Amino acid sequence: MILFQKIINQKLSGMSESELLQLAKQNKIVISQAQASKITALIKGSSINIFDEQERNELLKKVAQITSKETADQVGLLLKKFTG
Repeated sequence: MILFQKIINQKLSGMSESELLQLAKQNKIVISQAQASKITALIKGSSINIFDEQERNELLKKVAQITSKETADQVGLLLKKFTG
């Protein structure tokens, strides 16, 4: 399980703007290209562990500042799909 978590976290920290936009579109989450750019800059190279509830919530607070609370809530639901 730890290996799976590391792979997911590594993918998140290396996600490109276009990958984020594609993932958002697939999951019917509306974000602009500018927002995607800010979000990827926030997570790029970070060591955020989305399997840790506190770290995930801190990330979602920052996403809400960039986008909106509603979008952050949708992203939270998406992250829960990955974290079980």
